[in-house]
Amino acid sequence: MSSELMYLVWTVALTFILVLIAVSGATLQVGLPKLAGNREQVPEIQGWAGRAARAHNNMLESLVLFAVLVLVAQVANVHNAMTLLGAQLFFWGRVAHAVVYVAGIPWVRTAAWGVSVVGLLLLFFALM
Repeated sequence: MSSELMYLVWTVALTFILVLIAVSGATLQVGLPKLAGNREQVPEIQGWAGRAARAHNNMLESLVLFAVLVLVAQVANVHNAMTLLGAQLFFWGRVAHAVVYVAGIPWVRTAAWGVSVVGLLLLFFALM
């Protein structure tokens, strides 16, 4: 398995961890019976739990782009220093993004997101 594919697998694991954190926070705030129901009239999740849910949604949006780029690189047999650096920047940027988003640190969150975007761009340009 290529290093880029391994970073994709770890990114999926990070996405799963984020959903577990978000669900745990929501459960603490509104209770399991309300979450297990049809979710009608569920109050908005606040604080770190709300940030965790938003971080998870943001990760899902980015994961699609990352997965497509890594899989295209795999099929095209494009593996070089640029694709590896792109995968590393994306993954570690997303780890930092998740941590600082849940912690509620706004400008650092944006910088971490920017690092992950640079990773996506490196993957994209490596395929061009």
